[in-house]
Amino acid sequence: MKDTLAYIVSSIVDNADAVVIDEQEEEGVTNFIIHVSKEDVGKVIGKEGKIIRAIRNIMKIPAIKQNKRIHVSVAEA
Repeated sequence: MKDTLAYIVSSIVDNADAVVIDEQEEEGVTNFIIHVSKEDVGKVIGKEGKIIRAIRNIMKIPAIKQNKRIHVSVAEA
């Protein structure tokens, strides 16, 4: 799932080399924290949060197939 998320985010941002995805397991929930360059944070979040909401919805599909719970967030720059 981490590779899929990295591919999606790298496709959106201008500086794909700065994309780092941290994965943390906590109480049965896998947390994915997206780190991008300061200039690309707005592109990942999108207008009114539409892009990050879409990314979360896409990432729910493999999580449901693997019977896992996930949370996707963007780290503050």
